Amino acid sequence: MNIFDVFLPRYNFSERHATNVRGQPSDILDVIAVYRVQEDPFLRPVIALRELPGRLFKRLSSSPLDMQDFILLARTEHALVYGLAGAFWHANYGLCSIPSSDAFMAIKQGNICKLVLGFAVIAVSKTQCRLITETRVLCLSKAARQHFTPYWFLIRPVSGLLRRRMLWSIRKKIEEKNKVIHQIF
Repeated sequence: MNIFDVFLPRYNFSERHATNVRGQPSDILDVIAVYRVQEDPFLRPVIALRELPGRLFKRLSSSPLDMQDFILLARTEHALVYGLAGAFWHANYGLCSIPSSDAFMAIKQGNICKLVLGFAVIAVSKTQCRLITETRVLCLSKAARQHFTPYWFLIRPVSGLLRRRMLWSIRKKIEEKNKVIHQIF
């Protein structure tokens, strides 16, 4: 069973991206677990631009949205799954406080969306893996879907770019780590 199906089997919107990475699944997942969007000099201004209206109208005062804003739903031998819930079309993302994976699963209604961001690592050889990221969004009400749909079509190209950039950055970090290990030995 697909680990993403455990947390969001039904969804209205999704995107999926993949790349090959030289490395072991556990090493790749370790790099993902500490990944921060704000470390990427290309993505930092993209997030800042998205958040500019919220900052201008004082609706967003916290630090920029990053992976630590997501709740870790599960980590398996071959996957990491994160969750987020909110009214993402709002300037401040309309984020809901989610203290646990059980709390995420318990959210069933409201004018909000549930989002699952997952990473799966599939070994394709002894030294190479396929790293897949998948994002799924479920709108919990008709009103949420009416608000989220235009937002999705507006941010979807940027979201895809962000995910592909994340994969590139993760692959680069793993390959640099492997290069250092090979130089030592």
